[in-house]
Amino acid sequence: MQVQSLYRSFQRYRTLTTDVISSLPIVILMPHSACNCRCVMCDIWKDNQNLRQLTEEDVRELLVTLKKFGTRQVVMSGGEALLNPKFFKLCEILHNQNIKISVLSTGLALKKNAEQILRWVDDVIVSLDGNEDIHDRIRNIPQAYQKLKEGVQVIKAIEPQFKITGRSVIHKLNFRQWPSIIDAAMEIGLDQISFLPADVSSHAFNREILWSESRQHEILLDEADLPELNLAVENVIRNYHRELESHFIAESPEKLRKIYTYYAAFYRHNPFPYKKCNAPWVSTVIEADGTVRPCFFHAPIGNIKQHSLEEILNSEESIRFRKQLNIDTDSTCKTCVCYLNLRPGANI
Repeated sequence: MQVQSLYRSFQRYRTLTTDVISSLPIVILMPHSACNCRCVMCDIWKDNQNLRQLTEEDVRELLVTLKKFGTRQVVMSGGEALLNPKFFKLCEILHNQNIKISVLSTGLALKKNAEQILRWVDDVIVSLDGNEDIHDRIRNIPQAYQKLKEGVQVIKAIEPQFKITGRSVIHKLNFRQWPSIIDAAMEIGLDQISFLPADVSSHAFNREILWSESRQHEILLDEADLPELNLAVENVIRNYHRELESHFIAESPEKLRKIYTYYAAFYRHNPFPYKKCNAPWVSTVIEADGTVRPCFFHAPIGNIKQHSLEEILNSEESIRFRKQLNIDTDSTCKTCVCYLNLRPGANI
């Protein structure tokens, strides 16, 4: 076991130093392109009529590369991954290769899939926007909060130790109700809640055309809101110190304050928060139509319907992209809201 661990660490270190992928600890799959919510900060649902989804054959063909590169975790993202009618078959294929499976979900379909989730999935991350009223308004789905709550509680009733965490995007429509998000996470029975600012400036989340300035400002805080946001952050840090100390709130106070500095950067009050990210070297994103990206936010580098994942990741173009990518200066990376930094020896 120790020899295997050392070998994995070496291969990860080798990837980081040569820019040639020889280890791929994490893969993000989007099994289904459609979503069962209509969130105000996301455009994925606007393309629901053009359904695309990964098949069993797609995942089986990926196994060659995943085995070779020692993939340890697959994150099922979307759209809503659980909408794929073969979703749990895809999980079974991966599970049989001792690959950990995490699911990002709106939570609407947890209840009816509870037993299958417990059988084939290792953990679930749900989206949470506020208390019942706020959550339903942002999701644009009646009873979205109640369905999420029921799904979590059904799973927890069967297996209390099964890990279900929450992820919340803080933006113009909910930052004033930040405490209600934390309270709702506890009421629902989540194990943890994490926070990040809203992405308004990239092509991610099905934005073929970048949002106009007016569309951005439906989600982006106004400059006049910044003092109130700063106060909201400090109130959370002061009033939820126990939840911070116990890591029920995933971020440290320092990271929570970066949500303020992120929004303040849009108005040139400060630089965008510094981030240390190696996502294109330790992970990849495969969309429902087979498109492969280095991460959620950078441009496509190939498609698994045309070439193997190994060929795509280690093509001359992909290697050149990684060699030339400077996280500190790249315009996409500087404004990124979510990042991954996995050390070679990380236990995953």
